[in-house]
Amino acid sequence: MSFHMHLRAVAESEAQGRGFAWLLDFMGAAWDRDVRRAEHAAGIAESIEKDFHTVNELCEAGAEHPEGRDGAWELPVFGGRVVHDPTSPEAPFAVLDPAGTARAAAFLTAVPFDTLWDVAGAKIHAWFGPGWDAGEIRGIYLRHHTGLRIFYERAAASGQAVVKAFWY
Repeated sequence: MSFHMHLRAVAESEAQGRGFAWLLDFMGAAWDRDVRRAEHAAGIAESIEKDFHTVNELCEAGAEHPEGRDGAWELPVFGGRVVHDPTSPEAPFAVLDPAGTARAAAFLTAVPFDTLWDVAGAKIHAWFGPGWDAGEIRGIYLRHHTGLRIFYERAAASGQAVVKAFWY
């Protein structure tokens, strides 16, 4: 079983006030492999397979950092206006407005990965289990952090909103 977090940077007017059906169509079309690859290459999309919950834990490690104290640490993964599926208790979409996108970018830029890893790394490594190499796990999360930071920086610089889909 696979589960992914898929993010797309969009104009605020395109995402503002959109409901579940529209988001399902919009994000579903972007989940097509070729579209997803093209959008990743263009820097307007980012995806994390399976690890997004623990990436949130990594970000939570910055809650006491000055840039994270106001709740900005929550924005990169699960932050935004949640849009529920009317037939399911799980909420597969969230929409982060441009101001939230800018705060997420500022947090990811201001709080160095090493600072987050020093606080959360042991907990994340324990989640993987003893058979995993600590350096390999650190590298996985460094790539996740770097990918999110670059994605959010680009979206914020363009004044865009971010639409998030959680595919299960």
